[in-house]
Amino acid sequence: MRRSLMLAALILVAAAVPARAEVRVDIGINLPGPPAFAIIPGAPVYYAPQAPANIFFYSHQYWAFHGNGWYVGPTWNGPWAVVEPFYVPAPILRVPVRYYHVPPAHWRGWAHGAPPRWDTHWGRDWREAAHEREWREREERWERKHDDRQGGGSRGHGRGR
Repeated sequence: MRRSLMLAALILVAAAVPARAEVRVDIGINLPGPPAFAIIPGAPVYYAPQAPANIFFYSHQYWAFHGNGWYVGPTWNGPWAVVEPFYVPAPILRVPVRYYHVPPAHWRGWAHGAPPRWDTHWGRDWREAAHEREWREREERWERKHDDRQGGGSRGHGRGR
C-alpha cells in the first residue's frame, strides 16, 4: 500500500513538472560555418554580406528573413523559431533593402536605400504593439457605439473636427 502511494505521488509530481518544449524549424539555410558580419551604417544591426541568405544580428539574437517570413535563433545556424511580424524589432525592419542579400522578387524596383515596404505585404497591424492594437480596437468600438446612439455622424475623439 505504501509503495503504491509513493508511486502515485511520484507520478503526480512528474506530471506537474512542465516539460520543456523546443520546436526547431528547418528554413533551408545551412551555413558551413559562422558568417562574417558587418555593421549597417547608422543602425545597431549587423548583416552577413557573404551568406546565401538574409541573416542579421541584433540584440544578441540572429534574425533571418526567408520566404517572406521572419525567424529568430540563438546562433547563426538556429535552431530557428517563426516570428510574427509585429514581434520583429523595429531596427531590423528599418534595414534598407540593399542589405538583404537575397531579396524577394517582388522587391525589384524598390529604393535600395529605404526599408522594405512592409505595409504592402502585412498591412498596418504588423507594426502595432498588442497594447496599441487593443487600445485602437477599443476606441473604434466605442466610436461605433457612440455614433449609433447619436444617430450617426462622426462625433468623438476628434474625428470630424
